[in-house]
Amino acid sequence: MKKIFNLRNSIALLALVAVGFTACKKSETGSITDFGTQLGAVAIASTNTVAGLQTTTSTTDSLYAMDACHKDHKRTSVKAESLPTSINTYLTTNYAGYTFIKAFSTTTISTNTLDAYVVGINFNGKPVALKFDASGNFLKVLELREGRDMKKGGDHHDGGCFDNRDGKQRDTIAISALPANIIAYFKTNYAQDTLKGAFTNKDGSIIVISKNVSFFATAFKADGTFIKRDVLPNHPGKDKEIAQSALPASVTTYLSTTYPNYVFKKAFSDVDNGVVKGYLVIIDANMTKYAVVFNASGAFISAKALR
Repeated sequence: MKKIFNLRNSIALLALVAVGFTACKKSETGSITDFGTQLGAVAIASTNTVAGLQTTTSTTDSLYAMDACHKDHKRTSVKAESLPTSINTYLTTNYAGYTFIKAFSTTTISTNTLDAYVVGINFNGKPVALKFDASGNFLKVLELREGRDMKKGGDHHDGGCFDNRDGKQRDTIAISALPANIIAYFKTNYAQDTLKGAFTNKDGSIIVISKNVSFFATAFKADGTFIKRDVLPNHPGKDKEIAQSALPASVTTYLSTTYPNYVFKKAFSDVDNGVVKGYLVIIDANMTKYAVVFNASGAFISAKALR
């Protein structure tokens, strides 16, 4: 039965992809309003392809990537192997294990000039849409919205894929509330770690942020089974958790530009001999958690997709 369900999900995803990646026009599915058209919305997937969401809702809806392709552009389907090498390298490096969905190039109609590439992938059971410039350089992770929110000009609704955009941090787990087997796992395998924060995903999986010289992100299944452990890019030194408001303006500007409508989770400054050496910021962008590192002046250094 599970295999049949997964097959149905795959068919639904491919059907929506076929619709969403063909032409930039005012109404591709009959549900995009003028509001959505102005934001360049393109359907890339379905809510029933989001891992774990099927257990909380029986309603199927389209997921749209914002700023993907505007009406004064045309788009042309591009196969994975035909994308610039830099794009495939970026995806392999930053989204290990991803599944390619579809990609297209956008061309300005008036000048017939290649403008950008948009690539849709599936990463840990969640769709991700990314935009690259004409040379294949990463620009940003496109914001996703559900179709019902597009119709009413919103960006999320209670119980939907992106309901954590309301800032209530329902996906945050107190360290004291972590399952006993996860706490036991750290005591047995990483006894020197200091646990800094924890978050849950739509599929029930849990990410724990910890520190032992370096920062780490350790992922577990909903039942507490270990999945993987990643070292996070960060600066050496003593860490201090800080509020979002304490981040340099250049940090918040970069995050807003590169991860539109992201949700702030946690931030840490790295201090050496009383001098700030840099910042580590944990965010959520369209159900995927990212660790983003900046230097002392707030300039971007690197980013890592967690889960």
